Amino acid sequence: MGKSIPIGLLFSRSGPYWAPGQQGFYGALAAIEAVNASADHPFEFVAHAADPEGNTDRYAGLCRDMIKRTGLRHVVGCTTSWSRKEVIPVVEKADALLWYPCVYEGFEASENVVYIAASPNQHLLPLLDYIVPRFGRNAFLTGSNYIWGWEMNRIAREVLHHSGGSVLGERFVPIGDVDIHHIMGEIRAKKPDFILNNLIGPSSYAFLKAYYELGLADPSFAPGARPVLSCNFYEGEGALLGEAVAGHYTVSCYFQSLQTPANQAFLKAVEGRPGTEQVTSFFAQSYTSVLMIANAIRQAGTDAITEVLAAAKAHRFSAPFGESVVDARTNHVLMPAHIGKARADGDFDVVHEAAQAIEPDPFLTRTRLGVPTAGGEAKPAHLRVVQ
Repeated sequence: MGKSIPIGLLFSRSGPYWAPGQQGFYGALAAIEAVNASADHPFEFVAHAADPEGNTDRYAGLCRDMIKRTGLRHVVGCTTSWSRKEVIPVVEKADALLWYPCVYEGFEASENVVYIAASPNQHLLPLLDYIVPRFGRNAFLTGSNYIWGWEMNRIAREVLHHSGGSVLGERFVPIGDVDIHHIMGEIRAKKPDFILNNLIGPSSYAFLKAYYELGLADPSFAPGARPVLSCNFYEGEGALLGEAVAGHYTVSCYFQSLQTPANQAFLKAVEGRPGTEQVTSFFAQSYTSVLMIANAIRQAGTDAITEVLAAAKAHRFSAPFGESVVDARTNHVLMPAHIGKARADGDFDVVHEAAQAIEPDPFLTRTRLGVPTAGGEAKPAHLRVVQ
């Protein structure tokens, strides 16, 4: 094993969803610095970064070029599911591993991908568990017009159906489209109990701003009456919107405001580095991905992917979101699901702190899809595993 090991960083730090991409990039860089400064690792990482600029057609080519030029075997990155699916054939053919650090819609498992993020039974279902008993079972669904929006809305529809609820409307917009005011009229007319927001980037920001204006005009659409739920909206993005996001809900394995020993140690370790003004789950999961690679290489004595993947599955690891492990069956990581309520300063109040991690079930083959209802029998929507 050579002293210097190349590692690829493939994040869109510009373009329509630059905010999470930049957080992922900074998180990976912070971890690379930590690995290179540590005497525990008999090697150093050399970062090779590429910015697809939010253009999905560029991901595969940039990934292929990085691998060909440097011989690297490990790539951390991709933000959208569309970009991930473009890269998977590249890493499969090149005998490399993609370490994917972003929440996604599930229904996928590749031997060449390690999923350092939550699948639906670790984010959407716990969020519905929390919201439905408090606000009701009738929803309006929105989404960006690609696989994330399609699949998330499909799963939500099925969960609500099993819970005796209904979907009052469903609308998609192209990625990056900010012309969404027509959706507000339909929401105002149908009066759902909550809105599930599966938009990304500027589309999501425009929607939340328009919904805030609707709430000012009609208080029955204030967040306390009819909230917006998101599974992919975090601190850095909330800071861009201020009052427009205050009072709405998101779910995540990580919030900067978590008062846990693991998070406090993590925040101290990354203090002062780029991207830490408001640390998000994208930062924390990318940081974790790099540390997992480093620890597995040290244990395996090689950066060859078969040995590294076996080592990653054989050993628990300490992450900002707590101690966890890679599931041997699916290459997904056990994750907690915390519920956050947005504040105007871009941070979140954690209104439900998970006591334990959730076993990944990306294909929802072992998961009951009902959710609790007020005064009714609780039907757990996800599998929990006590650490």
